[in-house]
Amino acid sequence: MTEIQIETAKMLLTSSKKIVILPHRNPDGDAMGSTLALYHFLKKLNHQPILISPNEFPNFLAWMPGSETVLIYEKDKVGTKAVLDQAELIFTLDFNALHRIGEMENDLTTLKAPFIMIDHHQAPDSYAEVTFSDTTYGSTCEMVYDFIAVLNGLELIDKTIATCLYTGIVTDSGSFKFPKTTGKTHRTVAHLIDLGIDNSEIHNLLFNNNSFESLQLLGKALQNMKLLKAQKTAYITLTQEELDRYHFQKGDTEGIVNYGLSIKDIIFAAIFIENKEEGIIKISLRSIGDFDVNQLAREHFHGGGHINASGGKSLVSMKETINNFEQIVKNNPKLKF
Repeated sequence: MTEIQIETAKMLLTSSKKIVILPHRNPDGDAMGSTLALYHFLKKLNHQPILISPNEFPNFLAWMPGSETVLIYEKDKVGTKAVLDQAELIFTLDFNALHRIGEMENDLTTLKAPFIMIDHHQAPDSYAEVTFSDTTYGSTCEMVYDFIAVLNGLELIDKTIATCLYTGIVTDSGSFKFPKTTGKTHRTVAHLIDLGIDNSEIHNLLFNNNSFESLQLLGKALQNMKLLKAQKTAYITLTQEELDRYHFQKGDTEGIVNYGLSIKDIIFAAIFIENKEEGIIKISLRSIGDFDVNQLAREHFHGGGHINASGGKSLVSMKETINNFEQIVKNNPKLKF
């Protein structure tokens, strides 16, 4: 953040305000961790924050402190619209373009309240009065920690806030194994642990909560995996029928895309998940090294994200989507070996 941005943020937070905090649609651990951490912090500054999620968050995050206070836009569009209309300040966390909140975007474009963006994805839009955007960070939670620091608020971080921040850092860093995990990341986490968080229990709550059906769905996904060996690519498909057969719940497919990268010599992995209700194929892309899946998602799949982790969607059938994907991969000069 520049000095001007820091001073503007401090000015916006000088007096008590009605503040709305927004994660992106289909919020993950970093989105929920960062927004809940900021929610608890702003309460300590005597603000009146309300967290609105565009849609339901996964069950494996429902244990997080403060999650019971989250309003769900899709469940109460009239009520949440009224909250938005009364907001004096709006934070958007872990996304940098308003289309990432889906239908809720229509209710934001008419608001007069200023926005503060905190995000680590590429190519931010210019809707915010304060834009804290930095792609060198591995998570938005680490950015929120530093945002609190520039507000001279580190002493206000308690076990509750630290738990939320740790959750986002550990999930977006792949349990500290992704390339953007730095010494500074570990120093931040060390401070959070010193504040009394139960890091072992957080890992247990995040990663050891599978249902029998979700493991069966994982098995089906792995059975569906295809390899394009010449392009060092692996991809998985899951149809709506397969999701229904194994009683899919939000969060059940989290992380499945990464299994492709565990195969020797594979540098690019993808998963395609049919969502008949929305009429789309949801796509997650992952890579190792310098193969840029953000660029691929932006150019071909209405999406984006990071160099090594991005998402998108396809508006055609699964069969046509896969045919398109295979052609894109086979024609990509960076996947010719």
